[in-house]
Amino acid sequence: MRSATAVRTSLSTTHASMSDPVGMLPSMAHGSVPDLVQITDAHAVTPELRRQLIECWIAVTNSGGAAGFPFPPVREDEVAPVTDKLLGRLHPQRSRLITARFDDVLAGWVLLNRDPYPLVGHWGTVNHLQTHPEFRGRGVGSALMIDLRRIACDELELEQLHLAARGDEGLEDFYGRLGWREVGRWPGALRLAPHDTRDEVLMLLDPL
Repeated sequence: MRSATAVRTSLSTTHASMSDPVGMLPSMAHGSVPDLVQITDAHAVTPELRRQLIECWIAVTNSGGAAGFPFPPVREDEVAPVTDKLLGRLHPQRSRLITARFDDVLAGWVLLNRDPYPLVGHWGTVNHLQTHPEFRGRGVGSALMIDLRRIACDELELEQLHLAARGDEGLEDFYGRLGWREVGRWPGALRLAPHDTRDEVLMLLDPL
């Protein structure tokens, strides 16, 4: 496993086989793929990156995205403390941040977490996948998930990945195209408004 706290990945050179399991990346135009940077230590997060992470989360939430804040609109004073808490938990073996950038502008990000408890330490959890509204349709989400899969398998030696998605958003189809499968639901678990109750969809990627 690499010990660097921030590792840049070039999709054009490293995602030709296992890390592109369903052939998503070749469909993107040459030169249009994002640069991916993996961060495993809060000290590697610059003030500029922190600002962009917060702004991305606000923009995604306020445009209707399901990324962890269910009741838009949200403001910086709500999002910043949660962002700082997530960044403070970064650790090479327990929590990794993967960012996607175009010309150093943040286009999206995702967190890969694992529990250190040996009983469940063989699998990881995907949290807060998001693409900034200005960069949607450019393969950012797929690129992040493909690289996350590579990191989980090759660097953390995980055996499977879990995530929970909000129902009725089309997210099952998105993840399904990347090899995930639905393994269960919590019916009516998410109440977004008095007349808007959704299932929580449980999804699994196995094997990696």
